[in-house]
Amino acid sequence: MLEKIREGSQGPWAMVIIGLVVLSFVFAGVGSYLTSSGGTAAATVNGEEISQQTLERAYQNQRARMEAQYGEGISSLFASEGYTEQFRQSVLERLIGEKLIEQKAKELGLRVSDKQIRDSILKMPEFQVGGTFNNERFQGILRQNGFKPADFRNYLRVELTREQLTRALTATSFTLPSEAEQTFLLQQQTRDARYLQIEAAPFAKDVEVSEDDINNYYQANITAFDTEEQVKLAYVLLSVDELKQDVSVSEDEISNWYEENKGRFVAEEQRRVSHILIEFGEDQDKAKQEAQNLLAQIKSGEDFAALAKQHSDDTFSAENGGDLDFISADMMDPAFDKAAFDLKEAGDVSDVVESDFGYHIIKLTELKPEAVTPLEEVRETIKEQLATDKATERFFELQNRMAEVAFEMPDSLEEVANVAATNVQTTELFTRNTAPAQFNTPNAIEVAFSDELIQDRVNSDIIELDDSTVAFFRVVAHEPQRTQELAEVREGIEATLRDQKAQKAAEAWALDVAEKLNAEEDVSAMLNEQNVEWQTAEGVSRQGGQLARNMVDTLFSLSMEGKRRDVTLLTSGNVGLVELTKVNHADKPDSATLATFRQRLATMESQQTYQSFVDALRADAEVSINKI
Repeated sequence: MLEKIREGSQGPWAMVIIGLVVLSFVFAGVGSYLTSSGGTAAATVNGEEISQQTLERAYQNQRARMEAQYGEGISSLFASEGYTEQFRQSVLERLIGEKLIEQKAKELGLRVSDKQIRDSILKMPEFQVGGTFNNERFQGILRQNGFKPADFRNYLRVELTREQLTRALTATSFTLPSEAEQTFLLQQQTRDARYLQIEAAPFAKDVEVSEDDINNYYQANITAFDTEEQVKLAYVLLSVDELKQDVSVSEDEISNWYEENKGRFVAEEQRRVSHILIEFGEDQDKAKQEAQNLLAQIKSGEDFAALAKQHSDDTFSAENGGDLDFISADMMDPAFDKAAFDLKEAGDVSDVVESDFGYHIIKLTELKPEAVTPLEEVRETIKEQLATDKATERFFELQNRMAEVAFEMPDSLEEVANVAATNVQTTELFTRNTAPAQFNTPNAIEVAFSDELIQDRVNSDIIELDDSTVAFFRVVAHEPQRTQELAEVREGIEATLRDQKAQKAAEAWALDVAEKLNAEEDVSAMLNEQNVEWQTAEGVSRQGGQLARNMVDTLFSLSMEGKRRDVTLLTSGNVGLVELTKVNHADKPDSATLATFRQRLATMESQQTYQSFVDALRADAEVSINKI
């Protein structure tokens, strides 16, 4: 039975469906098929709209996935307005590409039948209980995600139709063995070099920065000198954790709660069972007779596990003597479940049991009876829960009263703080992108920089920071966005220009050295004058590590038969001169390594093919993007 379930959920078509559904749930939000009515479209593709609602769902789901995968590091990026705007734009571009593929699939006449849709839904593990399709679960998940069954079928039809074209494109990509081998050898190649690192600072003494240079730089980069709007807040915090410190819980309360909620501490009965499955096949009567013959052998004393290995059609459990590990009530097929839980003691064997998967013989091998966790083991957990409940109740009482006082006395937070017996605190000046960590949420930042708080200087309404913390704000200082005067930034501009000119002077000197080396002239005096010495690096790979990235890129652009030396600017502000001394060729890969590498190249090629196809469709399409 388990083998049948596993096969049903791992077949090629089912895996395509599962992949589609998972990707759709993650990237676009399952409800994104239902384009909203009303509101300006985020984009129009050949006359078809991508709604703002679809974009917002896709953005939120993609952001949530990235934050779950990368943690706080990526969350901090989303505090940047520029990054968030760029991220939303990339999500919209992906939706446009998907819409173009969808339209092309329709144009080509690609279709998905009703039977394919039905079969796909039945095979989705998201809608299964105990390995079989469960209509109540199906309906519940659809309701949870804002779908009607008919809408979901239409949504799935669109996704599968588009996927036909996508798979057709990506499946045609391949890499020849010779191409893969040549690429592998190039990627694994290493190089030896000698190089100079020329400090730019010594050249700065001969650099002149004029007033015209400073003025021109200022005008050319005027937007770089815009300051960001800043606010300084006074605030009052209220949290469940703080309130818990003043909460007491008595022993009677703990005992009473335990008795009233004893069901939470009951571990349900579990049974470890083994089974032999005989599938119906073409002759159901023959299958039943075979199961009865096996049962007779078991009753006559033959080993259950040996018979399971030899005869069970559930090949996965058969390898383990029919063992299915521990099961709880309602995990299996109803007929199987009833028979397994009717067995009384370890070692008991059922009669032949018919289920949707075939005929079973079930053996109870181990029994874990229902057990109740004693109070002593859960005392601290209950105490913590009761303290949290009390603090939470107090939390809601206080925040409602604080909200009333904040509104009734809008010119100060002192009375708001008095309600909770706490203090008013203040922040330093901060921008939208440098908000204190505890206030770095979209809602809190929006309130802090709202016109109401900045212009009217009133108390904010209650601000929910998380499920157990709220705050009240008022702005005590505000610095609007402005463009800094030249006098404020003149010193920094002059330093920047001096560094740039010094680096250009160092580059000119390095180019002169390279030219003399190419002419086979002695450059020792020049190197001594600048206190520069040759350094060596052996076995440098394309991934670098030994040398600065720019120097690695330069090294792999050189040739033993052609240009052997070149100069590159370094991100440190200095200059590098690189000379190729030897090319180290890699060994040919073994067949397994080559096969893996070839597959990776083919995957990359398929991705490029897909993107090129989308780009071609985009070039011929009428696409208009509204402000997002």
